[in-house]
Amino acid sequence: MNTGDTAFVLMSAAFVFFMTPGLAFFYGGLVRRKNVCNTMMACAAIMGLSVVMWALFGYSLSFGGNHGGIIGDFRWFGLNQVGMEAGPYADNIPHLVFCAFQMMFAMITPALITGALVGRMRFKALFLFIALWSVIVYYPMAHMVWGEGGFLASIGSVDFAGGNVVHISSGVSALVLAIILGRRTGYEHTSYRVHNVPFVFLGAAILWFGWFGFNAGSALGANGLAAHAFMTSAISAATALLSWMLIDVIKGGRPTLVGASTGLVVGLVAITPGAGFVPVWSSFIIGALVSPICYFGVKLVKKKLKIDDALDAFGCHGIGGIWGGIATGLFAQTSINDTAPWNGLVFGDHRLFAAQIIGILVTAAVAVVGTLICTAIVRLITPLRVNVKEEKLGLDMTQHGEQAYPSFNGLDQ
Repeated sequence: MNTGDTAFVLMSAAFVFFMTPGLAFFYGGLVRRKNVCNTMMACAAIMGLSVVMWALFGYSLSFGGNHGGIIGDFRWFGLNQVGMEAGPYADNIPHLVFCAFQMMFAMITPALITGALVGRMRFKALFLFIALWSVIVYYPMAHMVWGEGGFLASIGSVDFAGGNVVHISSGVSALVLAIILGRRTGYEHTSYRVHNVPFVFLGAAILWFGWFGFNAGSALGANGLAAHAFMTSAISAATALLSWMLIDVIKGGRPTLVGASTGLVVGLVAITPGAGFVPVWSSFIIGALVSPICYFGVKLVKKKLKIDDALDAFGCHGIGGIWGGIATGLFAQTSINDTAPWNGLVFGDHRLFAAQIIGILVTAAVAVVGTLICTAIVRLITPLRVNVKEEKLGLDMTQHGEQAYPSFNGLDQ
């Protein structure tokens, strides 16, 4: 084992952990004042729930054993036999370090879903849904992509840091759940304004900071591949930020801080699956294209399809993740990372591109079916949605009995 690699991956795990509070600020700034605590509380609750579930059985189901390439087993229940020695997934770091790093992915992923649901989902229902979704969708996806004998890995599909596992799965599930919940009351006649722009940028900046651990840490060592993933991540985020600013100027005549914040996030989403596979030059292309792809994707969902994806969880993470998976199939090179079995389409080989498309379709199917199953089970226990009165009063008071700010008459009507 290598102490430098161990220190690097532990620090990367801490970086990824910090992303969930960052997401709380990002989402919390975007919502109305009367729903700030509820929105941030969703992330806080997931921080606790995900760690307990991961340590008890989540890690074992994701990475322990193999059943049909779909799921693991309970051999590591309660982290039994997961200790300070090297594990099967990395011989340079302790098994517990790999487990801790992956635990943070299991934390941030379901938190991404909550952006589509703000202002109308009962907190009890959301908590139960996240617990079920982790078991039915996330753990199988993690196993299929990264686990020993995983189905998607076996067909040659690659995902360096979570395009399928994290972004497409959460984004598609967010879309399905938003459709099931229905639109917020008065959605057609209400202008929903960002209540705290500095929160949005603070959250985006924390996400960018944490994402370096997310992508570079996925090399599982302090090495050249980590440096490569770090740089492709930085370039894609920066290029997407500038690209979104340009769209803002073209469409609205001036750049916005919310737009720049959104742009940098979708740039990070897009590079995630290919950060350790694609050449540095391609990260400029991936970042430049993801902003218009997501910008018009959001418009399609909200304006044309009339789906209330409140904070664009699908528009950013689902669509951005799909583009990232496709881009990996276009630009990946085995000379950068031989985990990719073939070069990308632009280098004359179609096999990886085809495997990436299959991976995206399988991920979307698992997310759709899994979300339908989870919501059906939750409905047997509690209603999914708050009533109209609770929605108008705000979920901060009706779900938690607290307010983020002093009340001023008229500001939240």
